[in-house]
Amino acid sequence: METATRQIVAFGGGGFSMESGNPLLDEYVLGLARGERPRVCFMPSASGDADHYVVRFYRAFPAERCEPSHVSLFRREQGPADLRAHLLAQDLIYVGGGSVVSLLGVWRAHGIDAILREAWESGVVLCGLSAGSLCWFAEAHSGFHGQSRRVEGLGFLPFSNSVHYQRDSAHGLAYHAQLRGGMRAGYAAQDGAALHFTGSELCRVVASRPAAKAYWLDPAPAGIAEVELRTTYLGEAPSTESTAIAA
Repeated sequence: METATRQIVAFGGGGFSMESGNPLLDEYVLGLARGERPRVCFMPSASGDADHYVVRFYRAFPAERCEPSHVSLFRREQGPADLRAHLLAQDLIYVGGGSVVSLLGVWRAHGIDAILREAWESGVVLCGLSAGSLCWFAEAHSGFHGQSRRVEGLGFLPFSNSVHYQRDSAHGLAYHAQLRGGMRAGYAAQDGAALHFTGSELCRVVASRPAAKAYWLDPAPAGIAEVELRTTYLGEAPSTESTAIAA
């Protein structure tokens, strides 16, 4: 029996909610989905199912290109009656940004965490930005509520993660401090950069902006060892050169 490919694409930031007029990351994840008209479900849980966010999703993923839907956990009358059946029937599940703490709390309360793992293991592509990126990792570095916070994620990927990353910013330095304080090694991605995992292995880094970067960070005796990862800008023509990850 053939084993399904488990895929997660974790955006540092970007996509339809952050890059108006730049669909490169959204087109990338849509291209990974199965079928000519894939089923795409948006989960705006981290924003409290904000109406404007849902509207923007349907504009970015029109019915001409896919079968779009969304799941609302705060307004159940707007969502499918059988959440598990609906999510397992998707080709792509796209998780929006906002508070990762709120997202994980409501998912765990509704059993969505277990359903998403089942979907991932069955071959449904999972993706998202900001909170929708942090959630997939064992540990997340969140600054959404102002103060830097270490959060336990779903653990699909056995690393830590930081989004909207800038090395010398307060947010970036706080991630370094958490790594020195015992947080597991992990990945940091800038806005416009996305980490594409197959299983638990990073297979590719892509970007919707020419200068967007992603990094591997690991605590070291002299501080934090930071390795810039080789990134493919999606606005360029495909290259026949090697796409090894490390720079």
